[in-house]
Amino acid sequence: MTSTAEQSIAATGAAIGNPSLVNQVILGDCTQVMRQMPDASVDMVLTDPPYLVNYHDRSGRSLANDDNTRWMFPAFSELYRVLKPDSYCVSFYGWSKVDRFLSVWRECGFRPVGHFIWVKRYASCVRHAQMKHEQAYLLVKGEPKLPGHPPADVLPWQYTGNRLHPTQKAVSSLAPLIEAYSKPDGIILDPFAGSGSTGAAARYCHRRFILIEKDAVYHRAASARLN
Repeated sequence: MTSTAEQSIAATGAAIGNPSLVNQVILGDCTQVMRQMPDASVDMVLTDPPYLVNYHDRSGRSLANDDNTRWMFPAFSELYRVLKPDSYCVSFYGWSKVDRFLSVWRECGFRPVGHFIWVKRYASCVRHAQMKHEQAYLLVKGEPKLPGHPPADVLPWQYTGNRLHPTQKAVSSLAPLIEAYSKPDGIILDPFAGSGSTGAAARYCHRRFILIEKDAVYHRAASARLN
């Protein structure tokens, strides 16, 4: 019997160019799914991958592959391949592992051209310092045209309550990036989709999306949210 994940992966090969399969949340390992996708088939990547910190929230929820780096090069190399030339990728990352993220991104072919900070009004953790921000790198494949109205690199943060996912991002935090770095009706890829915030932001900005999520619980949450 073919599993739901295998069916999703098989369908992904036809997803690009088939409007009935775009705007879906695909259940499966993102590296395997992206291997079925054509070269240069998405217009922008916006993603929030594991931060490599073995994170657990107060209720005990965790993230797959947040305790190892084995997935990084395979996933980001496929991500680079399916992204169109002269296009943008925005990736959140764990600040304590920045050297590893930058090394993998550069090895895959990406070039950092910007960096975003979202300022929180609360501390998400207090240790050596009060942690009151989120961060993401702006990466490019090739030489994209400069955006007409680039966002500021310091932005306000809206707390979602993390009801659907332990690191749930607000649509208001993602929408300005999609508007600046893609065109209307473009396809936005998020291979670490979580609760589907990238898809919700893409829809808000009149873009299409392809979301991939490995965890069945979060896949169901994202699917229900976007359907």
